[in-house]
Amino acid sequence: MWLFKQPEKTNINERGVILMASDKIRVRYAPSPTGHLHIGNARTALFNYLFARHNNGTFVLRIEDTDTKRNVKDGEKSQMDNLEWLGIDWDEGPDKPGEYGPYRQSERRDIYEPLIQELIDKDLAYESYMTEDELSAQRDEQRANGEAPRYIYEYEGMTADQIKASKEAAKAKGLKPVIRLRVPHDHLYEWDDIVKGKVSFQSDTIGGDFVIAKRDGMPTYNFAVVVDDHMMKITHVLRGDDHVANTPKQLAVYDAFGWEAPVFGHMSLIINTATGKKLSKRDETILQFIEQYRSLGYLPNAMFNFITLLGWSPVGESEIFTKKQFIKMFDPKRLSKSPASFDNKKLEWVNNQYVKAGNADQITSLAIEQLIKADRLPKNPSKEKIEWARQLTNLYKQQMSYAAEMIDLSSVFFNEPESLDEDSLNEMQQETAPVVLKKFTQKIKELPVFDAFNIQSVIMQIQKETGIRGRKLYMPIRIATTREMHGPDLSPSIELIGREKVLAHLDKTFAELGIKL
Repeated sequence: MWLFKQPEKTNINERGVILMASDKIRVRYAPSPTGHLHIGNARTALFNYLFARHNNGTFVLRIEDTDTKRNVKDGEKSQMDNLEWLGIDWDEGPDKPGEYGPYRQSERRDIYEPLIQELIDKDLAYESYMTEDELSAQRDEQRANGEAPRYIYEYEGMTADQIKASKEAAKAKGLKPVIRLRVPHDHLYEWDDIVKGKVSFQSDTIGGDFVIAKRDGMPTYNFAVVVDDHMMKITHVLRGDDHVANTPKQLAVYDAFGWEAPVFGHMSLIINTATGKKLSKRDETILQFIEQYRSLGYLPNAMFNFITLLGWSPVGESEIFTKKQFIKMFDPKRLSKSPASFDNKKLEWVNNQYVKAGNADQITSLAIEQLIKADRLPKNPSKEKIEWARQLTNLYKQQMSYAAEMIDLSSVFFNEPESLDEDSLNEMQQETAPVVLKKFTQKIKELPVFDAFNIQSVIMQIQKETGIRGRKLYMPIRIATTREMHGPDLSPSIELIGREKVLAHLDKTFAELGIKL
């Protein structure tokens, strides 16, 4: 009834990995609702999604929520919302029921329980009554002896009657058992990994008979994931390298039932470029959750692009692709064995490419959202204010890596100017600076329409009248009006600062330089 039938026709790559061709490829992303969507988990979801879409297969979203103590409120919703934001959709899941549901492990206990009992009945699993204190003491003793911590069979040397008496005595004390799978001694678990090639583990190195059901009857991860993958006909399991140690335990469960295991691929670790260490949720030197990047105004297609290149490489040197292009060219054989480097500066560069090429309304909307959060704009800006913000955003679009940068980039348009710094003051020592500034002040006061076109015309008039050009013309005007030596296009910047504020800046500059009009 439960037997997984391997397809009769297969493709085999150069590593000997079975790439199923006649059966429809089915892959899954199975997060725990214990928090927000981490970069590493997002990559797992992306690679499975691309693999499914490339092969016209099925992408399944399954929620592994058996660890009830660690589940957080709205954790499932957060996962799904952020996947959708990234542009990842699924074919089956909690919100898209299919024939292999339910898609939450907490709703599948009636599937797990008879299977666990089946293993007990076949003496392939058994009740274990060792307490947490006893297990902890056992591990401490092993460590003290320089041994790897492992479970030692608690009924060793006992007869069947003695084992029965031991269990009854434990029950009489009110103890509840866990269920452990019998792991055969001196058995080799091996598989051909899409990424790593041939991998093998000796059964004696995986920690002894391991728990497949907790004291509350809830199955453990390594049992439930096997049952779910088998029942849902998952053909390929692409996941992070940190799951390699789980694979022999899962193969032991497959063996116990006589089921065929899927094809495994364990993706390389992600390294924080700044620290050179594995990307860890406890590492506070870098943002690691999709929601954090969303809140900063990153673009979803840029995040999709950047994450896809963490441990996978396309043919050629290009680095910017659309989702359709990624789907068309995704090949699991190009998954890297080497650690992937999470470089925040590279992410900013990728996002900047998308900002520059992005829809103006979308970029403006993200920038306005950030300016509202920073109290630079009212919560419900008027049409005039929105248009002003659109022009402001357009000034910085070419240099903006993500929308939250607008807060610092555009500070001159919101903050009162500080005193000129030393470099600015030195620049203003040019003997032509007072001439330029006096003429500029006089002319902009008289402008009937204070806009970039007319402001640029004023600057050109000053050049014609005085013969002053280039840096000597533009730098004094920039410093005096924006109070900065560098910035976006000057005339549009002056327009957006506004005549009243520009004149106030000029007055302040004259006072600092001791210039009298």
